[in-house]
Amino acid sequence: MPTLKEPNGLKKGRRLDDLEHKSIDEEDYKPKLKEYQLKLLNLTRELAEARRSLVVVFEGPDAAGKGGAIKRLAERLDPRLLRVHSIIKPTAEEYQHHYMWRFWNKLAPYGQTVIFDRSWYGRVLVERVEGFATEKEWKRAYDEINEFERMLTDDGAVLLKFYLHISKDEQLFRFKRREADPYKHWKINDEDWRNRRKWEEHNAAAEDMFEKTSTEDAPWSVIAANYKWFARLRVLRTVVETLERAEPRKKP
Repeated sequence: MPTLKEPNGLKKGRRLDDLEHKSIDEEDYKPKLKEYQLKLLNLTRELAEARRSLVVVFEGPDAAGKGGAIKRLAERLDPRLLRVHSIIKPTAEEYQHHYMWRFWNKLAPYGQTVIFDRSWYGRVLVERVEGFATEKEWKRAYDEINEFERMLTDDGAVLLKFYLHISKDEQLFRFKRREADPYKHWKINDEDWRNRRKWEEHNAAAEDMFEKTSTEDAPWSVIAANYKWFARLRVLRTVVETLERAEPRKKP
């Protein structure tokens, strides 16, 4: 049984909406962005010589900045060693299998990086809140997910899980800005507004998820993301520092 630990960035007994959001100046942001991106490029190149993969998971409410964080994480990496998957609702074929089935063939080969924009955690988040999974199914999923991630980390994967959180007021501001921008109007739809009406339910599901699936080998990092530059740097720094600590496993 994996050992549980508190998520990084969310103190025990605190709620998501208690997060303190911090800003950063452009003069600090741009040099740090370049610094972390260069370090990450070199570290992921080293993965190509090791029997390890990098798996990065992003979750969070709509308009929390997951796409922007993923862009800055991936834009300087070797595209031959990188895959990014945006997870949407299962296809008709995928519905005929266990919900984890569709993720196995998306995992990175040894030496490569894979980023998930939403993930297998949909079972205990949106599927729980919207009733797409029964209570028995989503409660069972915590142990299934922990065992799945333990298999990955035991096999050498470096697994990072980020939950980007914004305030409800900030989400409303971003929704309205998207609606008014012809280049971003496609990013907002009726489903986003429907999810917003269940804000408390989604937060409660996320907080339960942290409690039950933040483990020693695959902890959650909760990022206060009202200020995008701060959130992007925090993600990059966390990935860099985790890879620097990772024990190399050379190919046999």
